[in-house]
Amino acid sequence: MEGLDLTSDLTALTAAEIVSRVHDGRSSAVDVARAHLARIAAHDPEIGAFAEHDPERVLAEAGGVDSRADRFALPLAGVPVVVPDDVDVAGYPTRHGSAATRTDPARRDDELVKRMRAAGAVVIGKARMPELAVWGFSHGVTRNPLDPTLDPGGSGVAAAVAARMAVLAIATDGGGAIRNPAACCGLVGLKPGPQVVPLPRGADEHWCGLGATGPLARTAGDAALLLGVLTKSDIDLDVPGPRRIALSLRVPWPVGRLQPDHRAAAIGGAARLRAGPDAAIVAFADPPYPRGLATQWLRRWQAGVAREADAIGLDLDAAERRTAAVVRKGRRVLRFTPPAAGAPAAWRDRVLAWMDEGGYDMLLGPATIRPPVRAGAMVGQGYRTSVLAMATRLPCAPAWNLAGLPAVVAPVLIGGRPVGVQLVGRPGAEAALLATAARLERRAVPTAGAAAPRVYA
Repeated sequence: MEGLDLTSDLTALTAAEIVSRVHDGRSSAVDVARAHLARIAAHDPEIGAFAEHDPERVLAEAGGVDSRADRFALPLAGVPVVVPDDVDVAGYPTRHGSAATRTDPARRDDELVKRMRAAGAVVIGKARMPELAVWGFSHGVTRNPLDPTLDPGGSGVAAAVAARMAVLAIATDGGGAIRNPAACCGLVGLKPGPQVVPLPRGADEHWCGLGATGPLARTAGDAALLLGVLTKSDIDLDVPGPRRIALSLRVPWPVGRLQPDHRAAAIGGAARLRAGPDAAIVAFADPPYPRGLATQWLRRWQAGVAREADAIGLDLDAAERRTAAVVRKGRRVLRFTPPAAGAPAAWRDRVLAWMDEGGYDMLLGPATIRPPVRAGAMVGQGYRTSVLAMATRLPCAPAWNLAGLPAVVAPVLIGGRPVGVQLVGRPGAEAALLATAARLERRAVPTAGAAAPRVYA
């Protein structure tokens, strides 16, 4: 990844910078596409981010952007985007990350893809993903561009953006599938609140209400740009900063220990937000996590995966045995003890009442508690081992899927290394969360000796 002139390399630009160049004619959409295609050819054989990739199609699509009469007004003119393998893109098969769901090429674009293309984006390809997006690590071997010995948190789209093979990405987050890879790969990832962004395939809900679609990007500004396109609205990051923030180092699930650099990232991020002209008041305070929170999410996850597997006709005999185990467990949940309809609302009301009582605008804490697994380490592992690997590394995200609250992950720098922190907001706080993330992204934070050298298990 080294040795490139970042001042002239089009793959080093943000989405906003690419749009500016295409608008004023300094670069064409085809120029941008060719630069990213060259980057893919050079680096994806090692990274393994892409499931589907057709250079001729990409160049034709970019040429179509250049020929549009309205290209000077397009908000994503010429910007390469990557989508996960479970989002329909015309001409590409939709496999949901699994050999057990092979399909014919999609006949039409998903609504999400239509919105991005209408805004001038160029679909650079479809990325690999865990089978049915069930797991927090890759299906097969996809490598983390920050450290190719590690997994990227299960997300090919995150690997592609972090490796500068794409500029923007979307994903669906039912338990951290946007935020965990963002933390692992040094990106900004936003899980919006329910119904803010359409779900793939026009679904009314995903995983019994846990899922939400959102953007992944290298900057909060780019994430806001994509969010605006997906929601057909203007996302203004020039909003008042949070006045009062709760800082919590408590892990929502009672498993795993918070490692020193992840602790230091959260504390240092809070110190950043306490400084400057828009300084926030930060107070240590733990949300009122209820007993059984992990079990509530787990049963919804199992039931939701079972419904999705049945909807897409997953062949359990051809699926990974751990995925098949989730489906079978979920079918039993749906048959005997379906997830309680009121549990998410009760948890959301409880945490919002806690925020009201403390006057908190946001909650700040670690995004993950340990580094990602080694690349390929989870291939062939069973259900119990796989669930434990997620629970002991990635327990900070699912609580906010259950509550239906928006949450963003942004990277701060600990000893020059990006480590993710998570911000959780009230309903409708997506723009405020991204604006706060912009104050943190890629900023060195004070550690006061709190962080030991990172050791990868």
